[in-house]
Amino acid sequence: MCNISLDRIINLQNKLVPEMVELLTERYKVLRQISHDQPIGRRTLAKKLGLSERILRSHVDFLKEAGLLDFTLTGMSITDEGAVLLQELRDYVNRLQKLSSLESVLEEKLHLQKVVVLPGNADQDQVVTREIGRVAAGILLHLLSDHKPHIVAVTGGTTVAAMAQNTYGNEPETVVVPARGGLGDRMELQANTIATVLAGRLKTRYLQLYVPDSVSEDVLRKILEEDARVKQVVETIKSADILVHGMGQAQVMAKKRGVGPALMKELENRGAIGEALGQYFDLNGQVVHSTDTLGLMVNDLETIHTVMGIGGGRSKGRAILSVLRSGQDDILVTDEAAAREIICCLQDGNRHTV
Repeated sequence: MCNISLDRIINLQNKLVPEMVELLTERYKVLRQISHDQPIGRRTLAKKLGLSERILRSHVDFLKEAGLLDFTLTGMSITDEGAVLLQELRDYVNRLQKLSSLESVLEEKLHLQKVVVLPGNADQDQVVTREIGRVAAGILLHLLSDHKPHIVAVTGGTTVAAMAQNTYGNEPETVVVPARGGLGDRMELQANTIATVLAGRLKTRYLQLYVPDSVSEDVLRKILEEDARVKQVVETIKSADILVHGMGQAQVMAKKRGVGPALMKELENRGAIGEALGQYFDLNGQVVHSTDTLGLMVNDLETIHTVMGIGGGRSKGRAILSVLRSGQDDILVTDEAAAREIICCLQDGNRHTV
C-alpha cells in the first residue's frame, strides 16, 4: 500500500468532507479556550467563542464522552488526555487552515529561521495572544534544553508576559534579565516583572534594571559612572544570547512613552510604523528614531545568538514587518491575521513607502 502524505490527506478532506474539517476546527477551538480559562461555565464559553449554547452543548458533551473534558460545579476543565491531544492537534489544525504555507512564505521572504503562525486574530480574541505566548514558551524551552548556561533577555508587553506565564522548566544555569528599563506601563507588563516571573517558572535567578526606559544620555552616563551595580547588570544584559521581544505600533508605543507632540509629528513625518526595544522603524526596516537606554538596542542584536519576536493581531501586521525588515530576528511567532497583513504588504510594492 502506498504512503499518502498528510498534505494530500488534508486536500482530500477539504474536497470530500469539508464539514468534517469545520467540525474538527471548531472542537479544537473549544478545547483551546477551555484550556486557557478553566474552570469555565458553558454560558461564558459560548459567549467567548461566539457559539449558540445548543451548538456548544453538543461539542462539550462529545468531548466529555471522549474523556477530554471534566465537568464540576465550578465549570469545565480539560483532562490530561485532552491537554495532550490539544498539543498534538495544533500543527494538524494549522495545516488544515493552510497556515503552514503562510509560515513558509514568511520564512523565505523575510529570511527567518522559523515562523509559527497560529489561527485567529489577537485583536479580536485574547486567547490568541495567550496561544502565541504558549508556543513561544515551548520554543524558549527547546532553546534551553541543552542545559548550558544561558542569559535570556525579555522585553515588556502583553505577549511576552503571556510567554513567561506559560513557561515551566528547571534551568538553574540560566539567568533572566530585562532587555530594557521601565516603560511606565502596567507593572505586570514591565520587563523587570516579566523577567522575575520567567525566572520563577524556570527555577533560576534574575537581575533587575531599575532605570527608566527614557532618560537623557547624560543621565545614563552618570548612572553608569556612579552605580557599579547598575553597570554590572547592564553588562550582563549586553551579554544575552537569547532575546524574546514584543513588537508594537510606533504611534501607540510613543504614546505609552509619553513623548511630546513635536516628536510624535516627527515620527509620523519620518514614516515610523513599528517599534521594538525603543527603536522606531519605517516600513523598510530602517531605524528612524531611538530612545536612550541602558538596555539592549538594535545594534546589540548582532551578537545575540537567537532573537525571537512575538506578537499578533491584524493591526500590528505592518509594524511587525517593519521590525523584521531590520534583519535582526531569527524566529517569529504570530497569528494568521498579522501574517496575512504582512504578506499583503510584501505583495503590494506601493505600500512599502506608506
